[in-house]
Amino acid sequence: MTPIVSIIMGSTSDLPVMEKAAKFFDEIGIPFEMNAFSAHRTPQEVETFARTAEERGLKVIIAGAGMAAALPGVVAASTTLPVIGVPIKGMLDGLDAMLSIIQMPPGIPVATVGVNGAQNAAILAAEMLALSDEGLARKLRDYKQGLKEKIVKANDELKEVKYNFKTN
Repeated sequence: MTPIVSIIMGSTSDLPVMEKAAKFFDEIGIPFEMNAFSAHRTPQEVETFARTAEERGLKVIIAGAGMAAALPGVVAASTTLPVIGVPIKGMLDGLDAMLSIIQMPPGIPVATVGVNGAQNAAILAAEMLALSDEGLARKLRDYKQGLKEKIVKANDELKEVKYNFKTN
């Protein structure tokens, strides 16, 4: 299998957040790779990774980082592939990481999801890929229909919860 998405993180301590993307890709059947690269500790490896990503068959990169959160921007500076940044909660409840990722200079865009939002990053990557893959688009429609059905079921169950002054 050749990966079409890469999940990278600044440190393996980010794995509990970033594995949510991996689990989504497993569920929907998208081949991916996963690596730990640090924009500050392994800058040469990050640049090599980003510069060779497209020729290795990648289509989208998800980059998770906390604190200074330079990884997504450094990757975006060295590739034309879409980069989705995942701010990792650390200091300042992840606000520091989020601001570092969304404050990119003109010409170096990084799509950014919410703090610890690796699953949404995976869904966004899948939606990008689905633009040219009808089978994947169908899987995403089924996935979102399943989300709807869970809420409808939960609402039906909520109707059975009784309170003295509840009117529905």
